[in-house]
Order: sequence, then structure tokens, then C-alpha cells
Amino acid sequence: MSKKPLWMKTMLDPASYPHPVDDVLMIQTHISWVFLAKDRVYKLKKPVDFGFLNFTTLEKRHHFCLEELRLNRRLCAEIYMDVWPVTNDDGQIKINGTGAPMEWCVVMRRMPEEGMMVRLLSENMVGDAEIGAIVNRLAPFYKKAAAGPEIKNFGTIDIIRQNTEENFDQTKFFVGNLIEEAAYNYICNYTRSFINSNKPLFLSRIEQGLIKEGHGDLYSANICFDLPNNSVYIFDCIEFNERFRCGDIASDVAFLAMDLDYHGLPTLSNYFVRSFSDEIGDAQLLELKDFYKCYRAYVRGKIGCFTWASDGIDSDTKESARRQALKYFRLALNYAGGIGIPDLYVFFGLSGTGKSTIASAWAKNHQLPFYNSDRVRKESVAGIPTDERHWEPFGQGIYSRQQTLTTYRALACLAGKRLMQGESVILDATYWDKEERFRLIELAREAKANIHFILCTCSEHEIKGRLTKRARIKTQVSDGRWEIYLKQKKLFAPTDDLDQDHLIVLSTDRSIAELLDELDKKFPSIPL
Repeated sequence: MSKKPLWMKTMLDPASYPHPVDDVLMIQTHISWVFLAKDRVYKLKKPVDFGFLNFTTLEKRHHFCLEELRLNRRLCAEIYMDVWPVTNDDGQIKINGTGAPMEWCVVMRRMPEEGMMVRLLSENMVGDAEIGAIVNRLAPFYKKAAAGPEIKNFGTIDIIRQNTEENFDQTKFFVGNLIEEAAYNYICNYTRSFINSNKPLFLSRIEQGLIKEGHGDLYSANICFDLPNNSVYIFDCIEFNERFRCGDIASDVAFLAMDLDYHGLPTLSNYFVRSFSDEIGDAQLLELKDFYKCYRAYVRGKIGCFTWASDGIDSDTKESARRQALKYFRLALNYAGGIGIPDLYVFFGLSGTGKSTIASAWAKNHQLPFYNSDRVRKESVAGIPTDERHWEPFGQGIYSRQQTLTTYRALACLAGKRLMQGESVILDATYWDKEERFRLIELAREAKANIHFILCTCSEHEIKGRLTKRARIKTQVSDGRWEIYLKQKKLFAPTDDLDQDHLIVLSTDRSIAELLDELDKKFPSIPL
């Protein structure tokens, strides 16, 4: 696979295409080459055999291109256009020529980059409305999806066990490298135990007609929102293996739910599962959720292993695949119950109360990940240097209501990613708004984490002195000032919304050493 195919030069040449193309971008996975050519996408299959797929002959690649077209038109007919040959026309390689086919490619309309779900997730722009649109597209699809006698067979215990054991067999080589042996064994044991203990549950799924010819690869990389046209495209289903495409609808739903968890959005993940379950009338789906999430996370880890080990992959892609595999395997371990309960520590209070100083010091002492709202606001939301000062009036500029909402969503997402990996994490922000505090309570509940609110307080005389001193420091991240403090004070909601057993009031009119000592006494189980 390290040698470039003869047709590669043609596919990379903008002049080769039968429509105007300025430049061509090639993306490759472990099984495909994808060429982005202006408003079209051309996808060719690699001549690989992974056991679960076999593209080793031209005839097979042609067959599976046709299958890809047919199957994806069920959910995304407006995107999938045709299957074209790449031909040898008297020694000249052409796209959709008249000579002997050298390769085959699926031709698609290019979807809007700004609507790709992965991109929207990275910008914290996916919410209940987007999930609702996905549910509205998926529910009718699954209700009418093929579910004949042959398809029902894919819901049997034998097939479910075949799918899971195949994953374990194909990742043995990576044990001790991309997955720890203890984690591998724990996930294997959990999976086998769940299957053996829930045979009546799996049988009832068959009897209810919930084994369908579904999508098989339902996650954010294969979803796009065409926002101006209020459309959702769900594309790139599994065409190469009927066993992966057909199965319990719970398995497909769990894939996207797992993916949302992976992106730090367990609240949205569970909203999706519950919404779909309600829409399709399948309450039983909730019983299978974590089992299939574990399975799907493991599949993604396996794919990361394959990509990491592939020939012809650049070093950056390899490293990215390695990191993703590690995270997916750990997520699978979390679903299997192999990770302890993490903690979310929220340091909050008005500007100048010392919450950032004590939170960062405590995070450093215990080597915990720490996210500060001022830093996240400037770096991730506004895209400016952290020491760039913005002396704007309260609620304006980068401190507008919308920018603040985006910042707090980003903080919750960053914490969610850590919690779903079973890691404890510290957040530091004002959190004067009850709604934002409730967002964190929901996050902790859905991530099965403990939550602790640490309200930092201080005398106003001390606060005024701190803010005056801070304003003179050029490298200071915070733009907090006395007038900002006074505005915050008027808006700060009482903490009666919080469980008092999970609220600590920390007076910061003391030395850092004293404060750290008090926190360590409050949380004696946190590792040093």
C-alpha cells in the first residue's frame, strides 16, 4: 500500500475532472481515498482485506461502490449521485472515460463544510434543536427500514457475540501498546457477562422487530447540517459488511450517543437517546444503551489502531489515530464500569475573590486538569492572546451575553470530555447564573460524576485592593475591575439552588497555604 496507484496523479490534477475544479484535497482513511474537488466528492476504495471487509479485487470494489450508492440513498438521496470508473483510455487515465476501468469511485455532491457536525461540535454549536432534527430524520428511517427473516438473524446471540469477539481478536496485537492489558480484560469480561446475563432481553428485541437494516456507522463524522435549507444529511453508512449494517437499532443509536459523550456532551447524548426512544416507542433501548456504547467505543478504538498501523499514513495522522484509540478504549472501559467515579470541582464567586488563584494552586498540587473562564474566553472563544486587555463595559465586547454563554458551554464541554474519560476536573468561573450552575449539575449527573461547588468569598476592602493591583499587571488574564465586581454583585443569584452537602464556602482572606490545607481536609480522598 506504500506505492501510489497509477491513477493517483490523475485524481489529484484539477484539470482531470469533467467540471471546473480549482484545486483538489485528498483525505484518506484505512479503507478509502477521498478527493474533494470543488462541489463534488470522489471516493475510491483501497485494495485491503481486514477480514470484516474485502476490497482486494476490482470486481469487489465496483460491487461495493454500487452498494454504497444504493444504501446511502435511503437516508441521503440528494447527496449520492453516481458510480464512475477511472479508466485507461489508450494509455491516458481519465475520470469517467470510455476505456477499461482501472478503479471505481462513488461520486457525491459536496456538503457544506460549515455544517459538518464535527465542526459544529468543535464550536459548541450543537444543541437540542440539532439533536431534534437528527431524531426527526432517523425515526421514520428506522420505522420503515428492512426487517425480514434474514435480517432478524443479525440480532441473535451468536451474531452479537461474533461481533464483539471479533473486535477483541483483532485488537490483541495492540494490547500493551494502545490498550492496557487490564482494560482489555475488563472490557472483554464485562461484554461476555452482559451477553450471557441478558439473553431474554436480546431475544425480545428480535420478537419486537427491532433488528433492522440500519446505518452501521452513525456518528458525527457522517452527519451534516445544511442550515440555510433546514436539512440534515446522514451519509456514509456501512456498505461492505451486512453484519455491521444490520442489527439492533439500539446499536446504531448508541453509536451517536457514544460519540456525543466522546465530545464531552453526555447531557446531549442522553437527550438524544431519550428523544429517539420516545419517538420510536422503544423504552427497552435504555437498558441496552451502555452495552452498545461500550461496543461502539471499542470499534472506534479498533479503527484507530488500524489507521495507526497502516502504511502510507503521515506521522500526524498516525499520532492523531493513536491518541483517539487511547481515548476510545478508555471510554469503553468507563461504560463497562471499570473506572472509578470522577469529581467535578467548581470554584466560583465574584471577581477578586481569589477563586482563580486558589483553584489553580489546588489543581497544581493534585495534578488535576484546570479550566479557567478568562483563559477559555480569550483563547477558544474570542481567539485572542490571553494577556490582551479588554477594558470593556460590563456585558459588552468579548464579555457580551452571547460570548459568555459560549464560554460557559465550552467550559462544560471541556469538563465533560475529562469526566467521560473517568478523570476528575476543576472549573473556575463566576457562575453567578443559576442556569449555568444547573448545566453543570446536569453534566455531572449524566457523566455519573460527583460535583462540588466551592464558593469563594472575601471582604470588599480586600477585593478592591486585589482588583486595583491586578489592573497594573500587564500579563494578567482577567479583565476584572471594581466596577465589574459591583455589576456582578447585583446579578449574583443566591446559592439556594445548590445541594448544601455539595457546597463549600471558602473565605479567601487567608494565605494560600491555609486555604489549600482547608481544601485537603474537605476532600481527603483526592490523591496527592
